[in-house]
Amino acid sequence: MIKNCKILALIPARMGSSRFPGKPMVKILGKPMIGHVYDNVKKSKLLTDIAVATCDDDIYNYIESIGGRAVMTSNKHERASDRCAEALLIIEQVDNIKFDIVVMVQGDEPMIHPDMISEAVNPMLIDSAILITNLLGKITNKEEFEDQNCIKVVCNLNSNALYFSREPIPTRSKTENIPMGKQICVIPFRRDFLLEYNQLEPTPLEIAESVDMMRILEHGMTVKMVPTNHNTHAVDSEEDLKKVEKLMEMKTS
Repeated sequence: MIKNCKILALIPARMGSSRFPGKPMVKILGKPMIGHVYDNVKKSKLLTDIAVATCDDDIYNYIESIGGRAVMTSNKHERASDRCAEALLIIEQVDNIKFDIVVMVQGDEPMIHPDMISEAVNPMLIDSAILITNLLGKITNKEEFEDQNCIKVVCNLNSNALYFSREPIPTRSKTENIPMGKQICVIPFRRDFLLEYNQLEPTPLEIAESVDMMRILEHGMTVKMVPTNHNTHAVDSEEDLKKVEKLMEMKTS
C-alpha cells in the first residue's frame, strides 16, 4: 500500500456543453448541479485538495461564493483531461506542491458518492503499475443500454477495458447473460501519466466514439476498470435532469 499519497480531485466544468448548454449551473433541488458534485466529492477523506477547473465566470464565482476552490483555465480546451492538466499545473505552482494522483470527476455527476473516490483510487495505492482507473457501473435496462449518452464498456477477464462505445456493446443477439457495463466518470490518473496522455495525439477511435479513454487503448496501454455498486446517473439532457432530480429527491425523503 502506497502511503502519504497526495491526491487532487479536479472537477472540469464549462457552460458551453454542446448537448446541454449551461448545465453546470442548472439547479437540482434548489442547488446548482456543480455545487452538488463539489460538496459530495469534498466529503471524501482520501483527498489532499479539490478544485473546479473552468473557463466560465459564472461557475468560478459560484464555487468561490460557497467557500470552494476554482481555477480559471483556457476556453480553448476540447477535452476535460486537457482542462484538468492545465488546472493541475496552476495549483502545483501556486501551492508549491506536487501531487501523485489526480482524480477527474465530471461536473455532470451530481449523484456521486464520496466512497466512489476511494473505490477508484484504492487499486492505484495497492499496485504502483496501474496508471489509470475508471469506475464501472451496472446497466440494468435496455433504455440506458441504447442511450448514446451512456458510455458502454467491455472488459477482459482481468477487469481491464477492451473497448468503450456509445453504441450498445456487447451484442445481445445470442445471449442475455453477459453483464452490461458503463463508464462512470470518476477517473484517477497518475499525475505524470495525465500529462503524458495529454501530449498524445487524438486517435481515430477516440474521435469516432467521442470517448477519451480510447486514446489510451489505441496506444496499447491499459485502463483498469473498478466495479462499483453505487448507482449514479449523469446529466446530459433535460430528460436526464428530470430523472436525476427525482432520484435525488427519493434519497432525501
